[in-house]
Amino acid sequence: MDNHKHWTENDIPDQQGRLALVTGANSGLGFYTSRALAAKGAQVVMACRTLEKGQAAADLIRKDIPGASLQVMALDLANLVSVRAFAAGLKEGHARLNLLINNAGVMALPYRKTADGVGGSQFEMQFGTNHLGHFALTGLLLELLLAAGQARVVTVSSGLHTGGKINFDDLNSEHGYSRWGAYSQSKLANLLFAYELQQRLERGGYEAISLAAHPGYAATNLQAAGPDMDGNALQAAMMKLTNRLFAQPAKMGALPSLYAATAPDAQGCDYIGPGGFMGMRGYPQKARSSQASYDPQVAERLWSVSERMTGVRYTALM
Repeated sequence: MDNHKHWTENDIPDQQGRLALVTGANSGLGFYTSRALAAKGAQVVMACRTLEKGQAAADLIRKDIPGASLQVMALDLANLVSVRAFAAGLKEGHARLNLLINNAGVMALPYRKTADGVGGSQFEMQFGTNHLGHFALTGLLLELLLAAGQARVVTVSSGLHTGGKINFDDLNSEHGYSRWGAYSQSKLANLLFAYELQQRLERGGYEAISLAAHPGYAATNLQAAGPDMDGNALQAAMMKLTNRLFAQPAKMGALPSLYAATAPDAQGCDYIGPGGFMGMRGYPQKARSSQASYDPQVAERLWSVSERMTGVRYTALM
């Protein structure tokens, strides 16, 4: 990437004939990622927890981009039954998948558990949604990704991954819960997954690549979700005010994901984030994540644990 050039949506290559899947597509980063890809001709599957919100978001995109090719599908990453149903539905209608943007997430919630896990177990919501849900989804769609040849999997992390540690003795935070600690763990897990997936794709001789991105400090609904769930109206209002004063727009926050998904010079294991002050804002550029995120032993162990927890095995990469 030319560090003197500000990469924008206008630099996205033509996406005609390509199928893109964006999770959490009805708002924030996912909405602007979907909009930009559709504007360049991609057929975009907008995966949303609530169909009504997804349809409303798709209508907004179509209003700005007449003829946009959009498909809205229900996906709850905190429910493995939903993840499997979504993957099965996508396979029925499509033979290949060119772009998978693992974007959806939750942040700093009060302690909650997901709907289900293997054998009826449940997961801590942030680890279960941000990491395990996307791990399962990617594995279930691997056949479509490999069929596309030069497919890309982009997993969205966060600068807060630097404070994360994978607590294998208590992944579900059952013996002590820190909402920010759990969030950082899930975002570190995102990176370990993205890099390990790339290694396995390379060993298998596949053309598909796996990359990661982070949006910096972008104004989305994530920041107020935890206070809203707590019923803390004052804290929620403060988070929204802070967003308006200090965060960059969600449209800018989506650029690193779009760069990772489409830029010709993006490579497997790249980590793309804003190039401005402390990686908080600005135009996308290649960055480096924490030393812990590149630990191959932790990544391999997390992969094995994730397969057991979700019941999804990447048999094509074994």
